[in-house]
Amino acid sequence: MNAIGPGFAWLAQAQQWHGANGIPARLLQHLGYVGISLLIAALIALPAGLLIGHTGRGGFLVVSLANFGRALPTLGLVVLAFAVALAYLGSAGTSAAYIVPLVALAIPPILVNAYEGMLGVDPGLKDAARGMGMTGPQLLRKVEAPVALPLILLGLRTAAIQVVATATIAAYVGLGGLGRYIIDGLATNDYAEVAGGALLVVMLALAVQAAFVGLRWLIVPAGLRLQAQPA
Repeated sequence: MNAIGPGFAWLAQAQQWHGANGIPARLLQHLGYVGISLLIAALIALPAGLLIGHTGRGGFLVVSLANFGRALPTLGLVVLAFAVALAYLGSAGTSAAYIVPLVALAIPPILVNAYEGMLGVDPGLKDAARGMGMTGPQLLRKVEAPVALPLILLGLRTAAIQVVATATIAAYVGLGGLGRYIIDGLATNDYAEVAGGALLVVMLALAVQAAFVGLRWLIVPAGLRLQAQPA
């Protein structure tokens, strides 16, 4: 409580909500990091997971890549990507250096859940669809992907929350976002600012989770919601 109280007091100060270093500006930066990283990861992992699950080939590769991705040291990747970008692209390239580690972090849950969701489709349902004359792409688009949707959304939600939390380390190499408050606060021994920044990250993660829960209730039928289990 000794840390949380000063954090809320820091958030309540009017000056924290204005200017280039204010909470709205830092929040937009953080959301930009999360959105770009999640979009790139989804464009890579979703098609791969759906295709591998549809064909039933490459499951070992999915598990191996997922385990490898989970074992990667994110902070080390951020520093390495920053150093490489600085050496070869100059300071202009460092603003995008955070993308690589955050994408690497987001890919495993999206890939695994898409793959597991496709594997969980009832074989009898697929046989019935083929009996109706559906082609492979039609089966994937109209039957398998909709049934796998709960687990697909779960993978996206897990990835989004992980990226929200991990994007704070972008501030470690001089970038913006909510992590800036934590790094700057530690540098100046302003622990109210550190606590306030941490509270903002937690609240953003909770808001992202709530958004995905709401999205799931909107687009996933009740029967599929009850059947879906975390991968």
